[in-house]
Amino acid sequence: MTKIAVIGGGRIGEALLAGLLEAGRAGQDLVAVEMMSARAEFLRERLGIRVTDSVAEAAAGSDLVVIAVKPSDVDAVLTELSKAELDDRERVLVSLAAGITLARLEAKLPAGFPVVRVMPNTPMLVGQGMSAIAPGRHANAVQLEQVARMLDAVGKVVMVAESQMDAVTAVSGSGPAYFFLVVEAMVEAGVGLGLSRDVATQLVVQTMLGSAALLEDSGQDAAELRAAVTSPAGTTAAAVRVLERGGVRSAFIEGLHAAKDRSAELA
Repeated sequence: MTKIAVIGGGRIGEALLAGLLEAGRAGQDLVAVEMMSARAEFLRERLGIRVTDSVAEAAAGSDLVVIAVKPSDVDAVLTELSKAELDDRERVLVSLAAGITLARLEAKLPAGFPVVRVMPNTPMLVGQGMSAIAPGRHANAVQLEQVARMLDAVGKVVMVAESQMDAVTAVSGSGPAYFFLVVEAMVEAGVGLGLSRDVATQLVVQTMLGSAALLEDSGQDAAELRAAVTSPAGTTAAAVRVLERGGVRSAFIEGLHAAKDRSAELA
């Protein structure tokens, strides 16, 4: 069984560990690294796994070493890993840190160390994440499959070239924020139309959930489904006409381009 060390016990690290346990992974195959004692104790009690403050200790017995810390803390983790006395087990470093390139990760590790870069998103917290993975120079197909199986526990996985990671960041990494912005706007509109905030929120959230499920299961694309709802000269057509006139489509396109450009700058 693949043994996994998750370095960083924040929300994303906790979500990954909880998802792995929920998927049937044995607790003895998991270890977390968390420096804050209160947070470490919380993880022990909630998840029932081993928690340590030593990167080297956690990495020593693991096949996958997952970095789930803030980008500013990655170099410190890599330094600890490079100094650790590890056996000949072929470990894979899996980085969930935004904006940290494969070249930067590989440069800080012993020559030939397999590395996989991941861009997750926050729905991982409820087991519905979308993760894109990009392999480093030394990661092989078997190792990529190991990483994909791990991430399957908290959502879905696609494989991309690293050159596409900025685009992935713009679309799915930042994507939940766009979704929440649309929900905010629709709820505010509902309140303005005379609904209570609670009722407006329920209407919008369930409509979003149902629409996403329909899009996934129907075999039709978004344009076809939108057209099916938009009767000529009907209520939906009136709303869509105003939204298009307001530049909603072009604003999304420009916004995602801006996110992609900013991701490249941060990297």
